[in-house]
Amino acid sequence: MSAERLLHVQREGLLRALCCGGVAEMLESVLDLLLAWDVLQWEEYQSVRPPERPLCHSARELLDLVGSKGEVACGLLLAALNQVLDKAQKASLSFGAGGGGGQGVPWPLPATACQMLQMERPRLVRRLRGRIAAILQSLVKSGDLTAYECDEVQLPIHTPSQQARRLLDLVQSKGDCAAKTLLRLLQQMENSSMSEDGETALPAEVLQYHKKLRSSVLAQSLFLSTYGGTGSLSLDDVYTEGLLEVAQGSGEVPRPLGLEDIFGQVGTLNEEADTVLLSGEAGSGKSTLLQRIHLVWARGEAFEDRLLLFAFSCRRLSSEEREASLRELLFLHCCWPDGDQELIFRYILDHPHHLLFTFDGLDEFRHSFSDERRLCCPTQPAPVSTLLFSLLQGSLMQGVCKVVTSRPQAMGTPLRLYIRKEVQLKGFSPEGISHFVQNHHRDPGVSAHVLDMLRNNSALFGLCHIPVLCWIVSKCYKELLGSRGDRPRTFTDVYLMILQHFFQHRCPQQRTLGSSWETSYADVALRLGRLALWGLKSARYVFSNMELLRCSMTEDDIGTGFLVHSEGSPGSDGKHYEFLHVTLQCFFAALFVVLDDNDSEHSAIPELFNIQKRQVLVSRGCLGPCLSSYCGQEGEPKGHTAKAEKTNLQITATFVSGLLSHRHRGLLLQSCPAAAINKRFREVARALSQGLKKHFRSIPRPVEGEKKSMHAMPEFVWLIKCIYETQDASMARAAVAKLRVEHLKLTYCNIGPVECSALAYVLQHLRSPVGLQLDYNSVGDVGVEQLLPCLHMCSSLHLRNNNVTDEGVRKLTEKVVQFENFLKIALFNNKLTDACMPYFAQLLKAKQNFIALRLGNNYITAVGAELLAEGLRGHRSLQFLGLVDNGVGSAGARALADLIRSSHTLEDLWLTKNCITREGVEYLLQALEVNSSLKSIWLGGNRLSPEDVEELKRRDNRLIF
Repeated sequence: MSAERLLHVQREGLLRALCCGGVAEMLESVLDLLLAWDVLQWEEYQSVRPPERPLCHSARELLDLVGSKGEVACGLLLAALNQVLDKAQKASLSFGAGGGGGQGVPWPLPATACQMLQMERPRLVRRLRGRIAAILQSLVKSGDLTAYECDEVQLPIHTPSQQARRLLDLVQSKGDCAAKTLLRLLQQMENSSMSEDGETALPAEVLQYHKKLRSSVLAQSLFLSTYGGTGSLSLDDVYTEGLLEVAQGSGEVPRPLGLEDIFGQVGTLNEEADTVLLSGEAGSGKSTLLQRIHLVWARGEAFEDRLLLFAFSCRRLSSEEREASLRELLFLHCCWPDGDQELIFRYILDHPHHLLFTFDGLDEFRHSFSDERRLCCPTQPAPVSTLLFSLLQGSLMQGVCKVVTSRPQAMGTPLRLYIRKEVQLKGFSPEGISHFVQNHHRDPGVSAHVLDMLRNNSALFGLCHIPVLCWIVSKCYKELLGSRGDRPRTFTDVYLMILQHFFQHRCPQQRTLGSSWETSYADVALRLGRLALWGLKSARYVFSNMELLRCSMTEDDIGTGFLVHSEGSPGSDGKHYEFLHVTLQCFFAALFVVLDDNDSEHSAIPELFNIQKRQVLVSRGCLGPCLSSYCGQEGEPKGHTAKAEKTNLQITATFVSGLLSHRHRGLLLQSCPAAAINKRFREVARALSQGLKKHFRSIPRPVEGEKKSMHAMPEFVWLIKCIYETQDASMARAAVAKLRVEHLKLTYCNIGPVECSALAYVLQHLRSPVGLQLDYNSVGDVGVEQLLPCLHMCSSLHLRNNNVTDEGVRKLTEKVVQFENFLKIALFNNKLTDACMPYFAQLLKAKQNFIALRLGNNYITAVGAELLAEGLRGHRSLQFLGLVDNGVGSAGARALADLIRSSHTLEDLWLTKNCITREGVEYLLQALEVNSSLKSIWLGGNRLSPEDVEELKRRDNRLIF
């Protein structure tokens, strides 16, 4: 197929890729290449480039412009896209024979320095990042730029790459002399390893230490280190990008981010702080992301302004009981210098802006944050906890960029005061799941089989949104594909599958182990469970040989594969072990709670589920007696004051709910009496019922004239997930039998596809419809599919900021068209394009009682507006239509004017920020002349002069600007 034809038939997919998440970097990188390859002239480049215009408009204009230039230009555009897009985005696209990136074209050599800037633009953008400040300072000294021009280049709203492009544009406009100066300065800096602020070359000892540190970090980062590094998998081969977003509340519109954005200005909350928080739920891929940062730094592919990187594991720092100075912490835990230690440490102290510290798993650090003691002296010995918190606060080594990973709930308010910004890791997209599975199975037939099975099991596909579960499914694919009866649907199902997988590999002489692991390995599971629960109780995740012996662990138990070697702390004696993943530790702890015979009199279940008394559980509650005979108090380190991490106890309780479900009752009966199992299940049911009643009692009385609503908290979502794990319909029905609200609000609750499955399982049993508000979560298309079973009990669905695409809209509209109760949809700030408009049009044609449609902040143009207006012809109920911040334009306004003429129900039309000109407003005014029922048309932020606005206001006061 010709390149022109490929560009035409794939237009929708190419637009979606270029506008992914509203981030301009993809499009700008493509423009760099096209400018360098002489496909675009400078004037064409300037007219197309964002952010001077909406991203979707720029992308469409680029495709139109290049499409008009013929076959060669189209081929080069496809080559540029092939070079810039990531694997997941390229999966559904074809690039023809032009995938070589323009390598085969005989480009002429540049005759001038300005031509060099243009032809080398893509490489120069990468080379300039991290050196902008130093280059600008030198160009001011040379007289090529003014201080004002430098400020314009370094505006904080621009990313480092955008600043580099603005610098190149500015220097190119100055002529050949300035271009030569820029190229010379850049070469000098690269040759001499100069620092960003223009200091002299590095001391030889520091340069040698830099090389050794890079070599050390590279060796530790090449292979996947999470999940015990099983299989020695190359990180390059298996790494899959998760969805990264700035945390809510930063004032930024949530959008997908890249690695470099983690350190950029976007999302900054506290300019004075220098600690970046990477937050995510258990298993969301935080450690793997941090490892990826280490790898690209060690290779010199990114973060080149950070000369030295020091990586720490909070698990291992927790086991460091002796005092240490900052110098010992850096050199002993990371990399020991071969040269002059004093000189290297002095350089570290003098150049904080050239350092990067990473701390993985702050939620697993056993000591609580304290603001009482701060350390300022870098040579003074102190407990590791004091060192760590002084670094995060900034009282020690202020100016050093620190990156910390943690689960969101573990970061208390006092510590958050010292966070510069929070970036949330949201797990895999559907494309990410496919990419991950394909990377783990080099046999295309196996990966295709696994993906087909996942797509046919929407609940399991939703679970795979969590990277650790995607890994388990990929690892246990034989068990998964060979399973009979019910396919896995819950967390517990998946973890029982990995139990079967590991025990099966322990006895390969048996062709199929099936459920017999419980008979053959019940004692092993119990011993692992004792260790796991004791570790959770004391916030301990790394275990010494002595601690394993105290829990009666044997070499054979270790050999099952659930425990792997941990590096422990430097200088410690003997081997150290940790569970493959903290969620696996929670699972074994749950097995112990469910199966332990000594638990008959002192049940841990009520305390495990009791949120108010959870700290009692840690110190003197029921978990203490049930463990004391195995891991007595002599196992506690002196002065230990750790508290069990709340989220881990919630995960354990979730697994307890699943293990006691009727689905797995037969498995448990092989080693536990039926009476004990029934008793424990009743305890779980009672605890869940009491927890939900507490939430329902907190619902305030409605204000007169407003609907009665319940703003649920994350604890509520956890209880719902526990009910889902039981797969008990009668329990789900009872859970919401007394819920009497008209609006259920679940904003900012970390709702993903897994939580959507649980909510749908319970909410489908509601007795009267509710409005379901899920704004500011991570529902996505997969989550929308999980919600379908409960939509017959929803009067409205709000999904603001949830990464929903046209495919999610298709699934949603096909379902809700059947439901009389369903009256409103709000989908502003997602990833919708014109392609979803026919689905909405069909919905509006079929549902004559639909009253509100909100689609602001998407990628809808005049084409989409026309399609929507067509669907609204003859519609007799719509009262509110919102298309804020799209690309409707004047052509779209004209189509909507036809709708206004014929509608007798529409009351409010929102067209703010839609590139509408005076011509478009005139169409709307003409329509208003024959429509007296419409109350307001909102038109602020369009392409109107102040004089136009004043005149238009006078002509009809229903126009609001």
